Order: sequence, then C-alpha cells, then structure tokens
Amino acid sequence: MNPSLDINQYAHKAWTVREGFFKGAMFSIAQTPDGYLWLGTEFGLLRFDGVRSVPWEPAGKHLPSGLIRSLLVARDGRLWIGTEEGLASWKEGALAQFPELAGQRVNALVEDREGTIWAGSGDSATGRLCALQSGVVKCYGVDGSLGSSVDSLYEDSQGNLWAGGTTGLWRWKPGPPKLYPVPDTEYIQGLIDGDNGGLLIARNGGIRQLIDGKVEAYPLPGAPRQLPNHLLRDRNGGLWIGTRHRGLVHVHQGKTDVFARSDGLSSDYIGGLFEDREGNIWVATSDGLDRFRDFAAATISVNQGLSNDLVWSVLAARDGSVWLGTVDGLNRWNNGRATIYRKGSGGLTGNVNSLFEDEGGRIWVCTLSEVAWFDSGRFIPVGGLPGGHLRSIAGDRAGNLWISQDESLFHLLGGRVVEQIPWAQLGRKDYAFDLRPDPVGGGLWLGFYPGGVMYFRDGQVRASYAATDRLGGGRLGGGAVADLHLDPDGTLWAATQGGLSRVKNGRVATLTSKNGLPCDTVLWVVEDDDHSFWLYTACGLVRIPRTELDAWVTDPRRTIRAAVFDNSDGVRSRAGTAISNGPRVAKSADGKLWFATLDGVSVIDPRRLPFNNLPPPVHIEQITADRKKYETSSSQRLPALTRDLEIEYTALSLVAPEKNRFRVKLEGHDPDWQDAGNNRKKSYNDLPPRNYRFRVMASNNSGVWNEAGASFDFSIAPAYYQTIWFRASCVAACLGVLWAAYRFRLHRIAQQFNAQLEARVGERTRIARELHDTLLQSFHGLLFRFQAARNMLPRRPEEAIQVLDTAITRAEEAIAEGRDAIKDLRPEPAAAHDLAHLLTATGQELARAEDEKGHSPAFRVTEEGERQMLSPILQDEIYRIARELLRNAFRHADAHQIEAEIRYDSARLRLRIRDDGKGIDPKVLQDGGRAGHWGLPGIRERSKQIGARLDLWSEAGAGTEVELTVPASVAYAKGSDGSGVDAGGFRLFRGRAGTHGH
Repeated sequence: MNPSLDINQYAHKAWTVREGFFKGAMFSIAQTPDGYLWLGTEFGLLRFDGVRSVPWEPAGKHLPSGLIRSLLVARDGRLWIGTEEGLASWKEGALAQFPELAGQRVNALVEDREGTIWAGSGDSATGRLCALQSGVVKCYGVDGSLGSSVDSLYEDSQGNLWAGGTTGLWRWKPGPPKLYPVPDTEYIQGLIDGDNGGLLIARNGGIRQLIDGKVEAYPLPGAPRQLPNHLLRDRNGGLWIGTRHRGLVHVHQGKTDVFARSDGLSSDYIGGLFEDREGNIWVATSDGLDRFRDFAAATISVNQGLSNDLVWSVLAARDGSVWLGTVDGLNRWNNGRATIYRKGSGGLTGNVNSLFEDEGGRIWVCTLSEVAWFDSGRFIPVGGLPGGHLRSIAGDRAGNLWISQDESLFHLLGGRVVEQIPWAQLGRKDYAFDLRPDPVGGGLWLGFYPGGVMYFRDGQVRASYAATDRLGGGRLGGGAVADLHLDPDGTLWAATQGGLSRVKNGRVATLTSKNGLPCDTVLWVVEDDDHSFWLYTACGLVRIPRTELDAWVTDPRRTIRAAVFDNSDGVRSRAGTAISNGPRVAKSADGKLWFATLDGVSVIDPRRLPFNNLPPPVHIEQITADRKKYETSSSQRLPALTRDLEIEYTALSLVAPEKNRFRVKLEGHDPDWQDAGNNRKKSYNDLPPRNYRFRVMASNNSGVWNEAGASFDFSIAPAYYQTIWFRASCVAACLGVLWAAYRFRLHRIAQQFNAQLEARVGERTRIARELHDTLLQSFHGLLFRFQAARNMLPRRPEEAIQVLDTAITRAEEAIAEGRDAIKDLRPEPAAAHDLAHLLTATGQELARAEDEKGHSPAFRVTEEGERQMLSPILQDEIYRIARELLRNAFRHADAHQIEAEIRYDSARLRLRIRDDGKGIDPKVLQDGGRAGHWGLPGIRERSKQIGARLDLWSEAGAGTEVELTVPASVAYAKGSDGSGVDAGGFRLFRGRAGTHGH
C-alpha cells in the first residue's frame, strides 16, 4: 500500500451481510498457502476466493463451536481455528482438537520464531496461555495470574512474546514472565510494534505505548477519540487501527485519516484486520468484509483539500507545484498540500478553465470571460480583450501568447493584445479548442473540436486537415479534435473521436481500434519520460510503448500491444470529449502524469506502476454431473450417459479478481486451449464415454500467468451399448450378416447358373422330344412304306406306285410337321395376344389339319372372371402346355368335342382342357408317359418350372380332363393377394370312376 495516500484514495470494496455474503459478525481473517482467505464468523468458518464465499466444515467432523474467534496459518500451512469453546487445527484433510482447551474461548493465536503455537483463552473465571509444540500442550495461568482472559498475543521485532490479559501486559519470553500494569484497562485488545522501538497497546480508553518499561500516552493528531480493539502494521509501515463504533483509522507519514460507515465501510465496528500475500488490507466488521488496495492512478479530491472536485485544467509548473483550475477557483498543490485562490482573489472572477506557464515562470489563468497572470498571490488582469467566451491559452518561447475565443484568435505580446484574427478570416465558422505552438517551424497548430486541424504561420493558413484527409480515420465526425501533442521533430498527434491521428509531411495516418486500441474516442495524449504515449480514451487510460508506435508508423496495418487502465485501476472513463478546455493533462517534474476528472485530479506514476508479480494459485473446486456434485480431490468415474457436466474453478489473486483471466482445455475433447475470460465455470454436454483430463490456467490483474495451473482427471462410464464388447459384437454381427449375404449371393448365383444349365438341358431335351415326336416317328413310318413299295415293285408295280405316292404324301406331311416343330422351338412372343386368343388360333389350326384327314372335332374356348394381364414369360409357358395338350387331344383322342376353359379369380389362374375321346391308357398314366415319347413328361416339367399345379383325369371311353392351376402372385403381372398353390409334379390317384394324375 502506498503510505502517502489516505484511505479514501485506495480502491475499496465491501461485501455485506445485507447482500447475502454471509450472516453474523466477522471476527478474524487468515490466508492459507493455497491462496484461499478464511473468515471466522459467529456462524461458522467461510472459505473465500475473492468472488465466492463457501461455508466450510471438515467432512465427517465438527469444530468445537460454530463461533470462530481467532484464526492463524502457521508456517507449515496448518490452519489453527480458535472457537468459542476450544481449539482445533486442520491440515491436508485432517482435523485435530485439543482437550486442554476444551470449553475455553480462544481469543488470540500467534506463532513464535521457534514454531511454537501460542493460544490465549479465557472463560468466566480463569484465563490461560497455552504453548503447543510437537503435539504437546502446556498451559499457564490456571492459578489466575493472567486474570479472567488473555485477549491479545504478539511477538515483536526483537523476539519478545507479549500477552495482554485482564491483569495487564505480560512479557512472557525471553526470560521469566514480567507484568507491566496498564492503567484504566479492562481488556488489552491489540499489540503492535511502535514507530520508535516501543510497543503500541490497544485498550478500551485508546492507544498507549510501552517505552523503556513505561506505559505512556500515544497521541494521534486529527483522529477522533477511539475505542481501539485491533492493530495492524502493513508492509510499508502504515498503521491501521480497528475500533469499536468509530470505524477504521489510518496513520501514515505523520497523518491520520478515518474511514467510517459514512465513507462506505461495511460497519463502524471492526472485528479483525489482515494483510494478504499480495498486500491487500482486509477488514472484518460486524456487518461485512472490506478490502483496500492500491490504485494505479490515485485521485486527489476535496478529501485531500481541493476547493472542488470538478477540475477543468491541469498545469505542472517548473517549480514542482501543480496548478488546478476548478469551478471554485485556482488550486496550487505542493508537497501534499493544497493552497486555494477562490473567486475574487486579486480580481479573478469566473471559473478557471485554462492555464499556461510562460518562459518567465508566470502562471496565466483564463476564465470564461477574462485572462490574468498570477503574481505574488494576486491576479493581474489583461486588458484589450472584447467580451466573449475564452477557450484556450498557449504561448511559445519567444513570448508570443495565443488565446482562443468564440469569435477570434488573439495574439498577445508583452501582456498586450497585438493582433485579433476573426475565425472567418481563416475560413472557419467555429473556434479552436486547443492551441499548440510549433517550436520547429515557428507556427501555431489549432485543433477544432467540431473537426479538423490547421497550421497557421505569419498570418496565413499553411496547411489544413479534415476527415476527408483521413484525420480521425476518415470517419464522419471522427475528425473532432480534443487535444494536440507535438513531437520535438514537429510531428503532430491529434486526439480525435475517431482515434489518434498522426500528421507528418502532409500525410495523415490514424491509429484506431482496428490497430489494437480498446476504443476509438481519444480525449488527450501525452508522452512520459520513457517516450511511451498515454491516451485517455472513452474506455480507460491506455499506455502504448514508443516501440509499438514506431512499428505502427512503419506498418499502419499492424496491431499494437497496449496496457489499459480502467475503473478497477482508479481511472474514471468518459465518453464525451469536452471535459474541459485545457490543458487536461500535465507531466510534473518528477515524471508523474496529472489529469483532470470529474471527481478531482488523478495522478499516475509511469515508473512506479503497481505490478502484481505473484502468479495466482489455481484450483478446481467442484464438478457437477447431472446436478450431482463430486469432489475433485481424486479422480472420479462418472456414471454412464452423463449429459450435463459443469466444472467450477478459481484463481486466488485477490487484488482485482474481476480482472483474472482463465484458459481451459478438456484433453480428450478440446483440440486446443480455450479463452474463458473471467468465467469461473465451464460446461459440457453429451460427452462420449472415455477418460478425460480437465486443465485450467489463470492470470492475475497484471497479466502474470500461472501456466502450470490445475488439472483434474475423470472418466465417463459407457452404457452397455457404448462398451467395446458391444461394439465388437455389433461389428461381428455386421460381418456375419455380410458373410451370410455373400453366401446367399453365391447361392443365388449358383441357382441362376443351375437354372441356366437346366434350361439348356431342358431345351435340348425339348428338341429331342420334338424330333422324336415329329420327324423321327414320321420318318420311321416312311421307312416301312418304302420297304413295302420295294417288295411290291417286281410283282405288283401298280400297287407299289400307289404306296410310293402315299409315302410321298406322308413325307410332305413330315416336312410340314418338322417345320412346325422348328417354329415351336423359336416361337413368336405369345404376349402379342391374350391367352384365349392364342388358344382359339391353335385350336382352329389343329382343326384344319384334322379336317384334311376327314375328321375334325368341335372346339371352343370359354373365359370366366375378369380378364387379367399375365406375365409375358408365364403366358408363353402356359400357352406351350395348352398347345401340347390340344395337339394330343386333336391327334390321339378321337374326340368329338374339345373345350379349353380359362378362369380368372383373385387367388389363382385355372386352365382346363377337356375332350370326350377314348381316354388315356391307365398304364401310361401310371408310368408317367409312354416309353420313348415325351408328351406327358414335357408337360410335367413345364408345370414345375412355372410353379403350377397340374391335375389330370382320364377314363377309358369317357374322355380326358387336364387342369392347370397357377397362383395369382405368379401368374398376374399385377398380382392379387390370393394364396399360393404348391408347385406341380406328376402323380396318380384313384377316383370313383377313373384314373387321375397330378
């Protein structure tokens, strides 16, 4: 903590009971090596990470009491917990309690240089001082020598152990214990090293000090009467005093200031004080927890003595003082004190809105309506200026002074107005907001708030730049100029609403958010002693190293690296540019930057920026899977089908937890690190079953990363259908199905091959049948006739000639029959006509042939049911079967009537062929055909091939009836849903009046 600052100049944050942070009063604070802050309250122990507080209770065990009085973290990392009814310690998951202090209210804890833990306790009668070392407890004061209670313990810089009891102050070691009575004291609440080697004592009546064995008064100038109960000396020497009902007192560099509930403290009753490892000061109160830390930019306001918080302009004089123009006069800040020159001092009237120091060291003051220079505490007004608002004042080394007014630009020399230049003469309808004399060219740069910059020299405008020239990034309205800055080489930098513009040798380039600025609106620019640029923007104070700027000048498309200081660093942001007329920023002789705000003046030291070099400890606190919480102390196996997974983590940098940044990676899921920002929770949905490792790293408020971070291993169990054996089974099943399909395909190919082979064999058999039943039989008959004619020729030539004529006729018939057989082998598609038409044509053809022989039976074709379209291939086969049956009936049955009946129904197709001829020999039916003939076997084979059922009935002298039945699903091109019929074969069965074949 900066010891030169008051409490109200530190960053302050409060967590209160009313906001639900915790309940009850808080008495003690400690920090364990893992970075967690531990808070002792009247309702238990809390663990705090700077953002969230979690009630803590050791698993399966209980503390002696829920009211926590004192806390101590020993050098070995053990947390000692003093409660209302005893003492406990906790380390690495193990909780220990001490029967020697059971029932005792443990008020104070301290660890001495030798590692001994000392506990001060008391009850209604006897106070005790107990030493704990290596598990051995030894207590003193049982005889009542310490009074009813030991309330404070302290080891000073010399190694003396002090104990404050109700009987007075005891120096317990080294040497024998010695009592130092403290007058008017009931309780000694706190002990601390004093400023001059003494010991400070906090007692009910105020602060006392022990010097050379004597207890004396300790004056605190400017502090109210206190009731101190806690003392803390911070690492920079500042003294912090916690009081009862008086708030917080801060003693530093001879000054005393108070911070109370009226200033924002959570309560005026202080229960404990603590400084953490990063230098934050923590205050436990009856109503909350408060934190104080350094700002990067401290603010000086009315609390430090300014006349008003509304500061218009800032000027750093050569003598080291800083002049501040406010709405309530002029303030001179020097050596930490403010001198105020209000309205009316030496003739000064109006608000001070612009300041300037000339080469002679005179301070020029510009109000809205007049200009004066300061001399020996008085203001000397300058005459010759007409009425109107005065905006800005500037001067050069030659003694020329320039003043901007609403209507004109005034040139002063030697305190007199020597020239008035109307803005219209310069081609402007507006006024200049900022003036910058050019030490190189001797001219004057003017910045116009509505937009544009102008270079004026020797009464003429030498150059002018606007948004059309890319000033302010070329954006409409972006060229509005709020501030100008000149480099020694004459380079002009213009702070505009569209970025930081650079004008050099007639060329304009603008640095914007596209190049790495946090935002485009720039209100002013200043260069520090290290040549870094500081920009006050709408989103904070930005520091750009000169090396980054030079690199950007070389490559305007480059992205720069810049540090940003915002509200958490004490920098108040402004969205508008017209904060004041100027100058709004100044660099003092010691290198500090002073800039005006609406709540005072802020000061930042570029050479002493607070930097937190401690990498934050990182912890994974909890994992929640489907609303069930799991510990992260060891790896976890989560149940199968876990859907919603939430992992909570934290980083223990307590300076500005809101500026901590996190990167997370789930190994086994994320290909790379993910930027989580300040989010302390990561969610995953529907993670597949496998092993995972969650990793998190974090940075503190200064950007220092703990790259080792923390990690947590877990796994998600697979469901049965996600297991390897199940997947292997599925793969095996798929392979089995594929193998079965492959075997089935081979079987089908084999079937097709066999079918083709059988078709060839059948075709050859059919050819043999046709040849046997036609040509062979006919030629065999001709042989007999030719042999008979040869035998008759010598003796009966006339009869032989007649036999030969008959043979010739038979030969012609055989040729015709052979031609018909060949025609049957390559028939025209039967599908050209329906089945009834084909059968009718066949019957008529056979009838004509029989009519030539002198006998022709009557023939007719009948149809029943709605005609259906037959499969072309099937129709051809049915036709061939019917044609063979009709041929047999016409040629061999000696029938008078032959009938073909076709019946269509939803289940099947039936074809019946009847005749009233002589019938078929029962032996032929029994044998399945006549030896050497292929009629009936051929019909049977065709029936089997088409999956049809063949029934045959015949009786000698009573005729023959054949019925062919084909399932509709096979017969019809668009089949019906009828049931199928067994494929036909050929067998015989006995009927009532004849022999039947099937």
